[in-house]
Amino acid sequence: MTDKPVLKIGHLRITDHLILGVTDLKLRKGMESFKHCSLQPVLKNGWNEVADDLATGALDGAFILAPTAMDIYKSGVGIKLILFTHKSGSILVKSRRAGIQRIEDFAGKVVLIPYQLSVHNMLFHRLLKEKGLNPGTTRDKKADVFLEVVAPFQMPDAIDLDEDGEIAGFIVAEPIGTKVINSGNGEAIHLSCDLWPKHPCCVLVMRDEVIEKNPDAVHELTRSLVRSGMAVEAQPKPASIIGADFLGQNSDLIYKVLTEPKERISTDELFPVIDDLAKIQDYMKDEMGILTDKIDLDKFVDTRFALDAGAR
Repeated sequence: MTDKPVLKIGHLRITDHLILGVTDLKLRKGMESFKHCSLQPVLKNGWNEVADDLATGALDGAFILAPTAMDIYKSGVGIKLILFTHKSGSILVKSRRAGIQRIEDFAGKVVLIPYQLSVHNMLFHRLLKEKGLNPGTTRDKKADVFLEVVAPFQMPDAIDLDEDGEIAGFIVAEPIGTKVINSGNGEAIHLSCDLWPKHPCCVLVMRDEVIEKNPDAVHELTRSLVRSGMAVEAQPKPASIIGADFLGQNSDLIYKVLTEPKERISTDELFPVIDDLAKIQDYMKDEMGILTDKIDLDKFVDTRFALDAGAR
């Protein structure tokens, strides 16, 4: 018998990727078994690493930002989006040292974002535009709020070391934001579900050759992830204990993110909604100008695995 293929799936230590940790634990504990593959979660430090390794084939698939996945596909890399990994789950936090009382106070300040091609950047851009502010880099003469890309795991240290309050805040996936709030260095301004209820953010993409050579393996993985998402939603307490190990965070912190409020993040509605992806693509091209061309989302999204898994 030939050895089962090993699916190497890239991820970060954020709540958006918790269902991968649940599936990994179920397999390691013998609570589930895969007939057609084995699973290897591959921890990465930032989104650039995930994107690069997915493009080069060092990863078979990845939990990745939806706009970044679109850009990778547009560049000619053969990937398909097969599942959402969560909905909502991010937070906008202000630094206690920066003197921010309202959105307009971000003018002239630096705000951290996890990646340019992210729903975080889109939501913050839309929020600032509603207040008449222009986000951009320090090199952009028209910008009056300055965005700086920082890997999510580095944001707590960046805020902690910023004694003068030069960094006004950040928008990022949980549990990073709540961790900074609990440390006393930040305060919540908005949950991302307040800005766009049940918005997509991270998605599971797989390389085309993996799907073509091992469709049964992709089916197995997708089914397990969908079950894991339902389990997280139904049993947040044990999910938080799993998350403490997989995400390297305190279990009480993960539990709070999963339950307070319940709408903060959801993991039981993972079917890829093309209309939602179109909203992201349209805004990032037409309003932000950071996507040069639009892709055919019907060709990019492969829903057969989510349909087979009973995702909704």
